Amino acid sequence: MQLNKFKVYYFVSEFNLTDLSQLSRNINIIYRNYKNTKNLETVYKLKRYCKKNGHKLYISNNFKLSIKLGLNGVYIPSFNKKINFVQNYCLPKNFKIIGSAHNTIEINLKIKQKCSEIFLSPIFKVNKSKNFLGIIKFNNLTLNNKINFIALGGICDKNFKLIKLLSSKGFASINWAKKNGLRELRPFII
Repeated sequence: MQLNKFKVYYFVSEFNLTDLSQLSRNINIIYRNYKNTKNLETVYKLKRYCKKNGHKLYISNNFKLSIKLGLNGVYIPSFNKKINFVQNYCLPKNFKIIGSAHNTIEINLKIKQKCSEIFLSPIFKVNKSKNFLGIIKFNNLTLNNKINFIALGGICDKNFKLIKLLSSKGFASINWAKKNGLRELRPFII
């Protein structure tokens, strides 16, 4: 794993300046709020903040808004099974489509959806799921694909060092990165 190519993503559901100001410049932000999908004020605040502080910003499941606001790309969650929506939009240069998957079927679907990176989850044990991939299954799923994979799910202090054993180009965090992982992340986000 090359450290200078290692990517870190952080999921947010609201604009919280205290949390965001702790993040290093190289951490990409994904705005994901399924409860309040029409909250444009939050997206505008995030866009201004990310532009000012050098973060890349992706919005979840909304191609139209992401293109309209000139964001860095869109994140397609695993429950979005549509294949032909990419053809409906004229994508800007450097616009990135990233998505998440849990198994081989969903990986193939994300490839058809033109995702350049796939978040594969959950890697480690999490409360909301009895199943998790683990290091060996993650590496087996990523073996024959030429797409970049990002580790997601269950990353904490105990298993953070195990990420180095994954054939991953980075990892994504929902809680751990903001709470206590920033000092541990420094070697990864050069």
